[in-house]
Amino acid sequence: MSDIQIPLIDVRIIPPAERHPRIFDLLTSLAPGGVMHVASDHDPRPLHYQIASRYPEQFDWAYLEAGPDTWRVEITRAQASGCDCCCGH
Repeated sequence: MSDIQIPLIDVRIIPPAERHPRIFDLLTSLAPGGVMHVASDHDPRPLHYQIASRYPEQFDWAYLEAGPDTWRVEITRAQASGCDCCCGH
């Protein structure tokens, strides 16, 4: 068993205007292969679409819990996801 702590952003306790900025700050700081969790009181599908459009094929998305009261997802940075910029590398 691993002792690695996976960062969690629980948007239920964050003001709405701060949610996506916090998620994207952590997301873009993940090293290749890095993992984070997001918890919400609704399906975070719009966030998934945003990530996929901003960073195509750079992150994997998996539901850990799918409602009805709590939704949790695991986001993993691809091993060879390259840099954060728009250069495509």
